[in-house]
Amino acid sequence: MANAQSATLSVNITAGAAELDGAYRKVTLHLIPFIFICYLFNYLDRVNVGFAKLQMLDALQWSETVYGLGAGIFFIGYVLSGVPSNLLLHRLGARKVIGTLMIAWGVASASLMFVKTPEAFYTLRFVTGVFEAGFFPGIVLYFTNWFPASRRGRIMGLFMSAIPISGLLGSPLSGWMMQSFADQGGLAGWQWMFLLQGIPTIVLGLLVYVMLNDGIAQAKWLTADEKQALLGELEKDEKLRRESSQSADTFASVLRNPHVWLLGLVYFCIQMGVYAINFWLPSIVKSLGFQSPLTVGWITAIPYLCASIFMIWVGRSGDAHKERRWHLSGPLLMGLCGLMIATMAGGNAVIAVFGLSLATMGALSGLPMFWPLPTAFLGSAAAAGGLALINSLGQIAGFISPFLVGWIKDATGGTTLALYILSGVLFLGAMLVLRVPARIVNR
Repeated sequence: MANAQSATLSVNITAGAAELDGAYRKVTLHLIPFIFICYLFNYLDRVNVGFAKLQMLDALQWSETVYGLGAGIFFIGYVLSGVPSNLLLHRLGARKVIGTLMIAWGVASASLMFVKTPEAFYTLRFVTGVFEAGFFPGIVLYFTNWFPASRRGRIMGLFMSAIPISGLLGSPLSGWMMQSFADQGGLAGWQWMFLLQGIPTIVLGLLVYVMLNDGIAQAKWLTADEKQALLGELEKDEKLRRESSQSADTFASVLRNPHVWLLGLVYFCIQMGVYAINFWLPSIVKSLGFQSPLTVGWITAIPYLCASIFMIWVGRSGDAHKERRWHLSGPLLMGLCGLMIATMAGGNAVIAVFGLSLATMGALSGLPMFWPLPTAFLGSAAAAGGLALINSLGQIAGFISPFLVGWIKDATGGTTLALYILSGVLFLGAMLVLRVPARIVNR
């Protein structure tokens, strides 16, 4: 009798686990593809100035320093608006806030086609940063309303693979736009690129109002049993988080928590490498002897293809092993090695592209592996401000990194010194990750 009851219990547990997995699969298929596309254009609108630079600087007679400042000033607006935007999202809901922000930054990004002066360039980049600030930390917060910490590694990997895929698709697409539309209708190729990549963002912003629900309870496409099971998992996750002695439940406790500031510094180190790659990869590839924008686009796509595959694999591995720190530190060290190989390639295109591919794989994979760490100990009341604070601290690198590289290139005639400095920053980030106690993040 006991054996029969045990067998029945085992079957029920297995069936329950299968139903839960089915519910999460349903949520993933409903949310991730659309949010992925939104983030793809979010990132493309943020970094497409890296491709516009190939024509823009000569056309407008700007220096590398002007470009670097314009690329980086975006992040001043981003940092200033990050926390307020996420607190607003927490109050009004993701659907309203994210939809409105996407429409606004789509208009601002497309308007870059009209710039003639550095001042106009700086202004529009700053405004675009203000509007984009709430999107990424808002989506990270949004995922905490759907997925427990144990499933966020793979979800963040799927979501953030939009970054390398934006490079994989966006690089050849940007090159094709700039080459094919050049001088059509009296507009330069770079002007067409800003217009054609800004319009889809506006359309996606309108679709957000239809496609997204603010949480599990509002999802009409889930059954009552599925909602109950998913909400039960979130309750279990909240209980585990509260058992951690380092958990944070209010924004005031976030500001007093040393791990929040430590993770902010780690994220800064990661982003120093990421933005150097995103803003300067086309220029580095061009310096290897490739002149056609379309050719530069196809070669630039190679590192992003490698990163998109590696990023998803690392996210799944982190969840499977319930280990977070080494799954973040390891890719950062790989990114360091890649930058060093690219630096010492001596003009050899094959070795340089190999090194840049390793660097892109490592640095970009650090992004999805980072976010399960803070979400593991930030409570729901603290997550809106805490995630935005960490993101804002990291995004300071978005200003420093491109400006630093541009200034060094103007001063020395090359990017070698800048890549050495960025390698050291990635090493610092990899070491700081290991100072975060495993007990509060390994879930």
